[in-house]
Amino acid sequence: MLAAAVIEAVEAAGILLAAILAGIATAAGHSYQTGSGIAITLIALGAAVLLAVVAQGLRRARRWSRTPAVLTQLFAGIVAIYLVQSGKLDWGIPGIVLAVGGIGALLSPASVRLLTPGRIEKN
Repeated sequence: MLAAAVIEAVEAAGILLAAILAGIATAAGHSYQTGSGIAITLIALGAAVLLAVVAQGLRRARRWSRTPAVLTQLFAGIVAIYLVQSGKLDWGIPGIVLAVGGIGALLSPASVRLLTPGRIEKN
């Protein structure tokens, strides 16, 4: 379970880094339109905060955190594949590794036991 929380936190940090880089590019005038650069920066900052909240929920084994964590991994995997296809291997390959690791950690037997309400173990 800790692995899933760590992976979610690393993804939150990655999005925070991307938001900071987008903000710097916008401030330097390298955005196509200033308004869209500001919007992307703010959306990414909000996403980073939400992912950090989900990571905290996973760390505390809160059942509500499973669905957003799985969706995060699916979305991160899709985005990472697009990054690899567009030649951004430095962001895409780590993204794929994190997404696969995150799904694996969330579907591990220990995580399933902790995060599934009313689950009855079969002997």
